[in-house]
Amino acid sequence: MQLARIDIIIFIVYILVIIGMGLYASRKGKNTKRDYFLAGDKLPWWMIGGSIIAANISSHHLVGAMGAAYSRGFVAIAMEWGAILIGFNALLWVFLPFYLRNGFYTIPEYLQRRFGSSARTIYSLLILLTYILVEIGAVLYLGAVSLYTLFGIPLVYSIVVLAILTGVYTILGGLRAVIWTEMLQLTVLIIGGISLSFATIHASGGIQAVLNTTKQWKLFYPASDPDFPWTMYLGGLLCISVFYCATNQFIVQRVLAAKSEWHGRMGVIFGDYLKFLVPLIITIPAIVAPAILPSLEKPDLLFATLVEKLLPSGLVGIVIAGLISAVMSHISGAVNSCTTILTMDIYLPYINKKATDRQAVRFGRISGALILLISIFSAILLIHYSNRPVFLYLMNLYGLFTPGIATMFLLGVFWKRTTQAGAIAAGLLTIPLSIAMNLAFPSMPFFNRTGIVFWTCMIICWLVSLFTAPRPEQALKGLVWTPSILKVPDEEKKGSSGWRNPTLWWLLITVIVLFFYIRFA
Repeated sequence: MQLARIDIIIFIVYILVIIGMGLYASRKGKNTKRDYFLAGDKLPWWMIGGSIIAANISSHHLVGAMGAAYSRGFVAIAMEWGAILIGFNALLWVFLPFYLRNGFYTIPEYLQRRFGSSARTIYSLLILLTYILVEIGAVLYLGAVSLYTLFGIPLVYSIVVLAILTGVYTILGGLRAVIWTEMLQLTVLIIGGISLSFATIHASGGIQAVLNTTKQWKLFYPASDPDFPWTMYLGGLLCISVFYCATNQFIVQRVLAAKSEWHGRMGVIFGDYLKFLVPLIITIPAIVAPAILPSLEKPDLLFATLVEKLLPSGLVGIVIAGLISAVMSHISGAVNSCTTILTMDIYLPYINKKATDRQAVRFGRISGALILLISIFSAILLIHYSNRPVFLYLMNLYGLFTPGIATMFLLGVFWKRTTQAGAIAAGLLTIPLSIAMNLAFPSMPFFNRTGIVFWTCMIICWLVSLFTAPRPEQALKGLVWTPSILKVPDEEKKGSSGWRNPTLWWLLITVIVLFFYIRFA
């Protein structure tokens, strides 16, 4: 499609504003580790929740999830709402107090305190590979595919330009620049998504068109379903959700930077509300779209097709800016998380234990540039070797390592008898077991394969722990969950009463999500 002049102006101005805001934010910070990697521990709740969702929603939602909803219906939203009930609840009521009260920079620091340096290193290596291949490489590729579909821009050019534009402010400014730009990107993403939703609903026949699709609003399908069997809730969705929302540096780093525990909790809850809203913006246009596009050859082309056919000049520029927002915010968050883990979990413990803050920040910036370079190559490789939907590629890559990581954290925090040997066994076996399941049962739904590997890792960790010596109970103080963890610190009690009580707001969004699950079960 050809962009009108107003759309080109909107898009260029938006890109310049994002880069300018990122560079301005980079000048506001101090050259210390705490400031560069955790924004000086000054993030308020609304920034935490907004940036969590801005980092989470990306091109694989606008392209992949929208295409899945077009072909399969409302069940494509199940992972997003399931995260509210599973993953974010695990973060809110189980892991968040451990992270904030111990002053951690990174999630692997918990594993070191709980099990030792080997568990910390295994997590760091697994997560870095995944960030580079999935969170950055595949998202760069999907963003480039969308731009190529819309405007014919060569894929390699889009990949390189998106990486450079995002890398400039991310590498210079650290988490502060990431958060500032993500808040603007989230706003543009929501405006663009709502515009596309209204245009699609109007063209499909209005509100009645939405009501006519209620048969597609099923959230539970038979166990024999090839993509979304109800059995996914028994293991696959459980471990992916716990990993992604509660033990994933990419998401949790924003909570680690909270100005207080109250702001951390309210930030997660605000993220729940956005997590409920944003998938609706993505899914509802997809399930009414068959009324105007009854035989779209490739569902993944839905987003680009709707933009081209339905939106007037001006709105096209905003929606395309929203797409680029989704890509850039996701990449910037992943790059910042990579640099934090490389610096705090590898460089400082193993390479330069006496590094000054300035040296640590410099290493973080250099490593960020190298990560983007490697990610560019991984995205370009996908152009030549991806012969299947990229959304499935992403999910299968998650399934390689998610079961082991979820096992390490869940048994580590809930069972004091869990040993270092048990945790390491689960971490090391997650990839071999996942590959073996893929080879043995290639037609089995992805969620079921992942669930089987997850419960196998749990059993292996349990058995190995039974036959190895646990750490002394005194060494586990403050690292194993007890009901007392839920107690609000004395210094924050006064500010947590009445309408400021996080439990009140958490209960409201939980009831809303449960209503939808029960109504459309």
